[in-house]
Amino acid sequence: QVQLVESGGGLVQAGGSLRLSCAASGRTFSRYTMGWCRQAPGKEREFVAAISWSGHSTDYADSVKGRFTISRDNAKNTVSLQMNSLKPEDTAIYYCAADESPYYSGTYYWVKEYDYWGQGTQVTVSS
Repeated sequence: QVQLVESGGGLVQAGGSLRLSCAASGRTFSRYTMGWCRQAPGKEREFVAAISWSGHSTDYADSVKGRFTISRDNAKNTVSLQMNSLKPEDTAIYYCAADESPYYSGTYYWVKEYDYWGQGTQVTVSS
């Protein structure tokens, strides 16, 4: 089991950058595929980015590809999301999540497949 706590959200102007961090507790953090998902007001939660247990493989939603970068540090039990060139449509609550399934299964793309969630952190991008 793993507990997840996000930080780093806030208010930023369009074109700006933010870095989200997720701290995980539990000795088995390195076993999980880690992901970031987001939920905008009135919309369903959606996949944003995922990273394999080793950190060697990553995947992104088309809407953030080329602007966001996911990374992890297994020694520190953290996963991060660097967000650049932010747009107003990126405004949402961002959630860190852990998937027990291996990265190659591709289940990280489906929000309902994640096994553990953080409480979320608000990101607001003003135009």
